[in-house]
Amino acid sequence: MTVGNMENAELFDAGQKGRGLRATREINTGDVVFSEPSFAAVVFDSLVTQVCHSCFRGKADLHRCAQCKFAHYCDRTCQTACWDEHKRECGAIRKTGKAPSEHVRLAARVLWRIHKNTGIGSDSQLISVDQLQEHVADLSEEGLQTLKADVQTFSEYWSYGRKQNSFEEISHIFGIIKCNGFTLSDHRGMQAVGVGLFPNLCLVNHDCWPNCTVILNHGNQSAVSSALHSQRRIELRAVGKIPEGQELTVSYVDFLNVSADRQKKLKEHFHFDCTCEHCSQHIKDDLMMAPADSNPSADKVKEVTDFSKECLENIDNARLEKDYHQVEKLCRECLEQQENVLADTHLYRLRVLSVASEVLSFLQCFSQAAEYAHKMVHGYRKLYHPSNAQLGMATMRAGVTHWHAGQIEKGHGLICKAYAILLVTHGPNHSITKDLESIRMQTEKELKMFKQDEKVYNTMRDAALTS
Repeated sequence: MTVGNMENAELFDAGQKGRGLRATREINTGDVVFSEPSFAAVVFDSLVTQVCHSCFRGKADLHRCAQCKFAHYCDRTCQTACWDEHKRECGAIRKTGKAPSEHVRLAARVLWRIHKNTGIGSDSQLISVDQLQEHVADLSEEGLQTLKADVQTFSEYWSYGRKQNSFEEISHIFGIIKCNGFTLSDHRGMQAVGVGLFPNLCLVNHDCWPNCTVILNHGNQSAVSSALHSQRRIELRAVGKIPEGQELTVSYVDFLNVSADRQKKLKEHFHFDCTCEHCSQHIKDDLMMAPADSNPSADKVKEVTDFSKECLENIDNARLEKDYHQVEKLCRECLEQQENVLADTHLYRLRVLSVASEVLSFLQCFSQAAEYAHKMVHGYRKLYHPSNAQLGMATMRAGVTHWHAGQIEKGHGLICKAYAILLVTHGPNHSITKDLESIRMQTEKELKMFKQDEKVYNTMRDAALTS
């Protein structure tokens, strides 16, 4: 579909939620409701040398801007395609001698574009950026102090002829970003790499069990000429059939938290009380905090829950220090304590299983990693919506882990299930889906070989691993 096409959605008054978008026709599962290029976007501070500032792909040996020495690009065509976004930023960085934080850089890019386009970046944009919701008045004292510091840095960095902006105007932009900034992932979907502002997406309200999902399509950067590059954009995709007139919703937070914790996060960050069905009726909270079927005592469940909470903090610290053998040790100890005490859908058990499968794959202990990944996906399926992108990605990783472990039947089965989910959440043309399709075709070939002669298959596989 054409980038920015909004014929499937319209703005409406959503009552207590304020503005919202609703479907103008019946939308089928997997359909792109609309796509939208970013009004402005920046790479995270920690990844400025590892991620292309144009297409947001993670890549080694990026080329940096010769003038500011800050921005990095895949190649000359990506740099040329991004020049209109970068040119004022480039001058500001050279003037001040350093680049400010990602939030200041994004605020500057937003304001530069507002001055250029009066807040409307395309014909399909439904409202001006400066009309988006912000909650500066609701900030805590600490939040206000941070805002003042950001505005001061912004004022030193910003330049646009003789144009000066008031404290209130700049604060308004920062407030809009805080409430509406969308986290961008790399082209593999494995890592958050930046933040962007998408005005039409900002009009889609939250639901913990939404009918849509959002993905970043990095576009096609294979053309020699930057003029032929397809735009970086988000796509709002339907995860189920949506009747005409129904409100379009996405989830602002991960569903894998009990309703009280989700509500707390939403209140702190977005300043509203979530009253969706899953929060109001505490749906699946019981599964997320459930004891094992062995019916352990309440005291034992509390003891293991407290131990798991403390252990997860230690695991996070060990991961930050990149002590992966310590991470593995802590995960094993925690899972042993949780056995026959916490259910396979308990949040703390799932979080430990996720880390354990990831670190054991990194350490190439694939058989044990596969066992943990299988248990994790088993729990996820009982909790997540069947077309949830997180479930699809986790199932894909589990399938690949089983494949690496030589468990070709289980691996191929999980990869096929993941592919079916990603066709809905990412679409057939997304780079992740294309990569998974290649893996699916490879595992299908190997599975046929395995079924024809298991011994020959294992011999060939061993030879490939040792070569």
